[in-house]
Amino acid sequence: MHESNYLTTIPAGRRFPAMTAPSMHAAERQLVRALGVRALAATTFNVIVGGGIFGLPSEVAQGLGAAAPVAYVVCAVAMGLIVLCFAEAGSRVSLSGGPYAYVEVALGGFVGFLSGVLLWLVISFATAAVASVFVAALAAFFPALGEGLGRGLLLAILFTVLGVINVRGVRQSTRLIEIVTVAKLFPLVALVLVGILYIDPAQLEWQRTPAMAEIGRTSIVLFFAFAGIESALVPSGEVKDPARTVPRALFIALIGVTVLYIAIQLVAQGILGPALATESAPLTAAASRIALPFGVLLGVGAAISTFGHQSGMMLATPRVLFAFGRDGVLPAAFARVHPRFRTPHVAIITQALVCAVLAITSSFGRLAVLATVSTLVLYLVCCIAAWILRRRDVRVEGATPFKVAGGALVPILAVAVIAWLLSSATAREFLVVGVVLVAASVVYVLSGAHRSRGERAG
Repeated sequence: MHESNYLTTIPAGRRFPAMTAPSMHAAERQLVRALGVRALAATTFNVIVGGGIFGLPSEVAQGLGAAAPVAYVVCAVAMGLIVLCFAEAGSRVSLSGGPYAYVEVALGGFVGFLSGVLLWLVISFATAAVASVFVAALAAFFPALGEGLGRGLLLAILFTVLGVINVRGVRQSTRLIEIVTVAKLFPLVALVLVGILYIDPAQLEWQRTPAMAEIGRTSIVLFFAFAGIESALVPSGEVKDPARTVPRALFIALIGVTVLYIAIQLVAQGILGPALATESAPLTAAASRIALPFGVLLGVGAAISTFGHQSGMMLATPRVLFAFGRDGVLPAAFARVHPRFRTPHVAIITQALVCAVLAITSSFGRLAVLATVSTLVLYLVCCIAAWILRRRDVRVEGATPFKVAGGALVPILAVAVIAWLLSSATAREFLVVGVVLVAASVVYVLSGAHRSRGERAG
């Protein structure tokens, strides 16, 4: 018997085809809705503030110098538009898979599947890449862990531990994320609070006003320091009261990230001045100017931060595989829920193995090659999906969805911003994404017979 989890209403007089309400898979109903505002905000914040913040200030300073905060404001505004779209979509569709589910409900199974593939690739490659940064951070203290057998063993242990924690339950994994979020924030907040006393105001003076092209190029790099919301929303099937929880958590996380990033940039710039642009470890260098122990503290903070990033990603990413199994694209085993812990254990174990293999066999650069255009294309499709979900008034039964003020204006502006960012992408990046989507289309076609036999209800 099929049970509809969504209501679809069309305002009178609007010429728009009614959308078939999706049914909730039996496995989906077994998941525990344990993620509240605090847990989801911590997960989102944790995923966004990964290892990149420890090298980010020098990258931005290379492009804009003391005017670097302008790029942070540009990215915050751009990401704010995207967050509004995600918040509305997330309050209307609460199935696991997050953006994959939003797009599937709005644009159909094929487009949803391709978005899910992009989502899984972006998160998986980013998880493995940041794992390499985690190893590098520890190798600064224990050189034997930086290469060869030591590196491989450390990565294997990392993903084994994270896999076990996530299989044992979403409450345990979110508790770990909350603890790690606080732990990694301590050295960053300490740097800001203490570093303010060491700022030389002359180092913050603009030497010139940057051109729009310079701001655009720098914002493209910086934009990915704000990305990660798509990862945090994957376990939407385990969010309590999504219409209230999703928008509140997203905006809490975005505001917190923006304030922290700008404060760190100002402190690093105010302490190091022009030298900031040439530092490979800018925060550690700035902390060392204050006191040597402070530099060690930031090094430890880098390890904690990257570990926290891994924790958030390992909570989110397996739910994409779970969603594929739920929908019949992958074998039904991926949609199995552990009888005791009530978590998608097959998907979690598989994801841990995939990320471990990627991290052990590849470098950071190779792992990050798909992230640039893939993330933006995914955001583009999700913003379009948010507009369609509102137009069709899709909603979780019994809940009032979050509505963005301005109607279609916000999705239109979000799409325009994404298109502006994509205009700076290279032909090679578009080619890589195109090849991936073509290959995914073949998988979708080949799985057609299996999908036709699958049922999304218990």
